[in-house]
Order: sequence, then C-alpha cells, then structure tokens
Amino acid sequence: MFLIKITYTKPLDVVEPYVAPHREFLKQGYEKDYLVVSGPQNPRVGGIIISQLKNREQLETFFKQDPYQINQLAEYDIIEFNPVMFHRDFACFI
Repeated sequence: MFLIKITYTKPLDVVEPYVAPHREFLKQGYEKDYLVVSGPQNPRVGGIIISQLKNREQLETFFKQDPYQINQLAEYDIIEFNPVMFHRDFACFI
C-alpha cells in the first residue's frame, strides 16, 4: 500500500480553482480501485491519500494526470508501507 502526502507549492488562492478538477480526477482512482481514502490536511497545506495499489510505477503514472501535478501546484511524497495490523473492516483493502 501507499500513503501519498500532497503538499501545495503555491498559495491556497492559486490552488483553490483546481480543487474540483483534482477531486474529479481522484474519482477515476476510486472507480479503478486504486484509492482507499483521501482528504485535505488540517491546516490546509495539502492532502493525504491512501492507495491499495501494489505497483509504485502504476501509481506514479496515475498521478501524473492529476491537475495539481499538471499545473505544478503541489509536490507528492509517495511512501510505500506494508500493513501488518488493520481493523477488520479494512481487510478487503489489504
């Protein structure tokens, strides 16, 4: 699995017009079963996404189409991890 930390590189007022297109893009990831959960950080300096993909290259290719990345609005820190403990309701994602 992967944790993706998105950090804005531009002021929020510059990022804001791209939030709706970014979320529309993420819907594609949910439809393809790439993503488990996503949402903005608090304070709003970026976002966090958890992906159930097992292939990092596939994940990186997917995120190259993100409006944030296309418009150079954010940096992506992709952290791979192996879940060894999890709530039973999340077993289907592991």
